[in-house]
Amino acid sequence: MLADRLLKHVLSFSLKEVHLPNGVGVLDPFNGEHADEIRRIVTLFHKKYFSDDRRRVLMLGINPGRLGAGSTGLSFTDTKRCESDLGIPVNGLRTHEPSSDFFYRMIRAGGGPDAFYEQVYVHAICPLGFVKEGPNGKDINLNYYDEKALEEAVTPFVGNWLRTLIACGMRTDVVFCIGTGKNAAYFEKLNARLGLFDRIIALEHPRYIMQYKAKRMEAYITKYTNALADVAQGDR
Repeated sequence: MLADRLLKHVLSFSLKEVHLPNGVGVLDPFNGEHADEIRRIVTLFHKKYFSDDRRRVLMLGINPGRLGAGSTGLSFTDTKRCESDLGIPVNGLRTHEPSSDFFYRMIRAGGGPDAFYEQVYVHAICPLGFVKEGPNGKDINLNYYDEKALEEAVTPFVGNWLRTLIACGMRTDVVFCIGTGKNAAYFEKLNARLGLFDRIIALEHPRYIMQYKAKRMEAYITKYTNALADVAQGDR
């Protein structure tokens, strides 16, 4: 089943062989403080929504952040939405992330989690996140493209990750890229070199929408749901 193939993949990737720039740490929810709980959540999620062999359209964000995938192991899913929308209880951790708020409003508008995950698999171009020390001494999120040296270091890892993810059972005629700026530019360039997908559809990132375009949230929700509807009848 798709769930088994995906779980074998998403619970095993590692950046141990990648030489990261000095001062950059890895945000790895599967090997952190709440690793056992996050692995439990991820396993339940995959068994619930992907226990079949239907091919999915990939929807790829940037990389995990501390309050979303960093807390649940699920892209654009904080602990609040994990419980309220997915029905998966979370023990020992509580997070609220604006991107997750938008994402699950969109999922509800499209018919709910069952209908959404029946056709879509959501993850990230880089499946592990990054942190570095901020001005106040606390770790801050770092995107893979925020530093050129980091981007170059993780690119071979990203290529291998995407190839294996596709081989689990994903459509290659189309893919959604969440983030119309640097994430899309990087992905377009990588895809041109590797030839992974026939067509990339870039959508505005939920964080951008919630921070700068909140008054037009419904329009962006409609943009997402219309884009999904347009590809729903494509190759399986």
